[in-house]
Amino acid sequence: MLKQRENPLPALLYKLFVYGFGTLCVIYLVAPIVIALMMSFTSGQTLKYPPQGFSLRWYEALLDPVRSATEQTAAWNSLKIAGLAVLGALLFAVPATIGMTRMKHRSVSIIEPLLLAPLVLPSLVYGLAALIVANFIGFQPSLWLTVIGHVVVFGPLMYRAASVVAQGINPSLAEASTTMGASWFMTLRRVTLPLLLPGILAGAFLVFIQSLDNVSVSLFLADAKTTVLPLRMFALIEESLDVRVAAISGILIAVTLLGLLVARRVLAPRPIPENS
Repeated sequence: MLKQRENPLPALLYKLFVYGFGTLCVIYLVAPIVIALMMSFTSGQTLKYPPQGFSLRWYEALLDPVRSATEQTAAWNSLKIAGLAVLGALLFAVPATIGMTRMKHRSVSIIEPLLLAPLVLPSLVYGLAALIVANFIGFQPSLWLTVIGHVVVFGPLMYRAASVVAQGINPSLAEASTTMGASWFMTLRRVTLPLLLPGILAGAFLVFIQSLDNVSVSLFLADAKTTVLPLRMFALIEESLDVRVAAISGILIAVTLLGLLVARRVLAPRPIPENS
């Protein structure tokens, strides 16, 4: 009996849709990054595409302590807030991850949505609500209030990354450590935390990048002295289309790509050597 030949048209249309749509998505994501990098090397006086010539003058301008003093202060504030947000997220996300893995499924299904709620709530709405509550309590916008806001909004990212890793950890490992006489602290330090480390590092990277790039929470909770880099970049664009904005974007892109490469290198699973 002869086999009926399959129609290749549906498979061809599927490939055209997947690869064509995927290519368009990649171009849509990558094209703005490439354009921003190209404009950061312009020799012109304003943001313009295509760039006029090639020059490093705007990167040199960012290093000028006189001309770019405000931008350097804003960058330092952003780095400080992002670093403190990572530390704050560690203090809440790691214990929450360990505690949730030891709870019953019914309790986890009730509590976990509350922990992840800041990821669903628009950060602009949270920033405004946090400002109203802080003023009601008697707190004024400040660097520390901004850090607390970033921990609340972006801390669940670390919890989520760590909890994914925790779900794949065999609970018998901690039980075996306790059975062999190790204290709970030693078990935590020598067994649990090393196994959770990939998720913790991935979550720390996500929290740091999101905090460094945030506008909405910092807009409401930072005071006039705590100028952060994203808000300063908006001000430069509104004032004069300063090319230093593109140079700052280039540095942030380079730092992000470097962080991704390092994270990929550190978090990549290592093959288990075979016994000879």
